[in-house]
Amino acid sequence: MDAPAGRPGTSRPERRAPRRITADYLQRAAMYYLERYAAPAAQLRRVLARKVVLSCRHHGQEPAAFNAMLDEVVARCVASGLVDDQRFAEARAATLQRRGRSSRAIAASLSAKGVPRDLAAQASSGSAEEELAAARKTAQRKRLGPWSRGDRATARQKDLAAMARAGFAMTIARAVIDGAGDEDVTEL
Repeated sequence: MDAPAGRPGTSRPERRAPRRITADYLQRAAMYYLERYAAPAAQLRRVLARKVVLSCRHHGQEPAAFNAMLDEVVARCVASGLVDDQRFAEARAATLQRRGRSSRAIAASLSAKGVPRDLAAQASSGSAEEELAAARKTAQRKRLGPWSRGDRATARQKDLAAMARAGFAMTIARAVIDGAGDEDVTEL
């Protein structure tokens, strides 16, 4: 039995057909996306390419025919300064480092977003002090080492392994996990 048409949530509305791809449509879609998210050029191109593929599948067109149009829209966004891979990489790396991510994890995250490897490596390279501070944040968040509630001696190897999986060098992991006299460690 069909649900009454006026009740919300009782029936699924039909999806609208995707729009046909034009240069103007792609430019507006890029602007709308960039208003909401900071993105490197490669990620913007991926987002727009998904729209092209969806539209072409529905309208029976070939997605490869729109590659030049995609490149032009992305190049226009880069030229106008709306997309800047270096600025994105630096801002994203700073955010991830404040959250306690290792420089290796930051470089991998930036590369996954489409930032060129040299920019990712440059943005993620921090001082040893910054790396140590990030390792402390990670250990504190995961309750490892001095922040552990259990027996530290039995959990030491597991804690070191967790820090290594997070991308920290073994010397930094040992310094954080074995650091019993750290000034910022609070008794739980």
